[in-house]
Order: sequence, then C-alpha cells, then structure tokens
Amino acid sequence: MEQALNRASLGDFLRARREALQPEDVGLRRGTRRRARGLRREEAAELCDMSADYFARLERGSGPQPSQRMAAAIARGLGLTPDERDHLFLLCGHRTPERLPRSEHVDPGLMRILDRLQDTPAQIMGPLGETLLQTPPAVALLGEQTHYTGDARSAAYRWFTDPAARERYLPDDHELSSRVNVVLLRAASTKEGPGSQASRLVANLLRHSTEFASLWDGQEVGLRWSRARRFVHPEVGRIDLFCQNLQDPGQSQSLLILTATPGTESHDKLALLNVLGADGFPTG
Repeated sequence: MEQALNRASLGDFLRARREALQPEDVGLRRGTRRRARGLRREEAAELCDMSADYFARLERGSGPQPSQRMAAAIARGLGLTPDERDHLFLLCGHRTPERLPRSEHVDPGLMRILDRLQDTPAQIMGPLGETLLQTPPAVALLGEQTHYTGDARSAAYRWFTDPAARERYLPDDHELSSRVNVVLLRAASTKEGPGSQASRLVANLLRHSTEFASLWDGQEVGLRWSRARRFVHPEVGRIDLFCQNLQDPGQSQSLLILTATPGTESHDKLALLNVLGADGFPTG
C-alpha cells in the first residue's frame, strides 16, 4: 500500500540535504561570489537529472508527486545514505525501495571519490558486476556500460553471452577472465543463497553458455583479478594499466580505478583517450 505524499516535509528535507552539500563534495568550484549555503538549486537539480524549476517546486511543497524512479534519481544526486533514501521514498508517498536491487543505490562515499576522478578511468561496480557509474575516460576506454538492462547489466553475464564484451580485453587474458568471473559468481551465489539474484544469474548462464557450465563444474574458488589489466582499444591499440579496487563492504560495491605508469606508451595512449573522449575518434 502506497503512503501519502508529504509535500511540506519533502520540501524541508530536500532543502536541508541540498544546503548540507558543499560544491567540493560534488566536484564543483566554490568561486568567490557564492552566497548560497551549500549547493544552488540549479546545481542540485542537475545532479538529480531534473529541471531547476521542478526541483524548486518540490522544495516549495508545490510540485507533483515524484515517481519512484525520480525519487531514486534524487537519492543518487544528493548522495543520500540508505536510511535517508528510505525516508525520502516515504515522504514521496512510496514504500521503501526493497524491490530495488542493493546496487541501485550508489554508496555516497564512493560517489564523492569518483567525482574527483573525472580525468581518470574509474567506475563504480555493483555486487554482480553491474557498472553503476563511469567517468568520461572510463567510457572512452571501455565503452558505455551503464545502459544495459536485465541480466545483461552483469559484466559476467555479458562476458559469456555477448562476444562484443571481450573485444577490449587482450585475447591472452580471456581464459583467466572467464575463470575469475565464474569464481566471483560462485562466491556471490553461495553467500546470497538459493533464490537470490546471483543464483538466478548462475542458472541462466548454465543454460546459455557451455563455457560457463564447463568452468562451473570445475568448482574453482579463491581466484582473483590481477592488478595488471591489459586492454585493446579499437583506435589506439593495446594499453597496459594498473587496477586499484576500493571495496565498500556495507553496500557490496567497489570503485575500480585504472592508471598507467608515467613515461610509458600506455600512459601516452591513455592521455590521448582522455583528451579525445568517447566521441573523439572517426568511425567507419
């Protein structure tokens, strides 16, 4: 049963959360002429992927009821904690989002770090390999990965069902990557148990991928990614990078940061990708 929309309390809550956020928290410059306490409304609205007018109406208590999707966008944009997100949903007239996967709500701490890495390939990953957020250099290096739906949101699922998922990784590393993906899914399904999203994903892969089924029968555990990652970009060729993985135990999310050794050819190629971006290369 849906709750009643509480416009006045919703407006007060949004205003308080907006004013508590500082420009530096979201990668903005404060400037010398800023008089607003915290973020400006138009800045907060952009973070929440809505118009400044709509955000202002919500703060004034005169806006229409936000949908569940809009409430989730507000929670992400303002970097709300899980408890704050649940409170927001109730104020918007919705039940708390138990129906949404844990990975839908990006950890605010990881998001703040990502905001400071806009010149570095970095992305926040969910517990089953869902790419939740990417920096522009990550999109240039790996392609856009946040638009997938269903099982295809999982990088492990795409690895075994979509040949295009392997195109930007060095062929010599494909066998190891397959094994690691299976090991990580085994650990997730064992931890979450029968009926979980991880177990359902495993069942679907067993039906659709003979390679996955063969590796699954091997019962391998404990294998981890190497910190050295080797990519093959369609325009600049091979790039050897170092991967740092920052884990957030509470949300089962991780922040992947990819860097190159200064003075190497890979460092120069990565710099070129950062300058040109995902759309900087001619096609066809």
